[in-house]
Amino acid sequence: MNMEVVISLSRRTLEEALTVSAPILIVGILISLIVSVGQVITSVQDVTISTVPRLVAVAGALFVATPWMLRHLITYMVSLFGDFRPFIK
Repeated sequence: MNMEVVISLSRRTLEEALTVSAPILIVGILISLIVSVGQVITSVQDVTISTVPRLVAVAGALFVATPWMLRHLITYMVSLFGDFRPFIK
């Protein structure tokens, strides 16, 4: 296996990991931003107020996005394991 194949495979794997994790990360960032703005406006700086909504939102997003994530990862793995010719050379 030459260096181009390794780099291509690594790049594609990282892209897939970012694609699959993006919905969860976006929900976490948005909820954190909303809670932080709310804390600044109300001057309430309790850690629980910032942690619990984020955990609930990320858990809900994970619950909703899991079927899509699994389909996406299965498609990637089938395409990866379906053709070993580039890795044999």
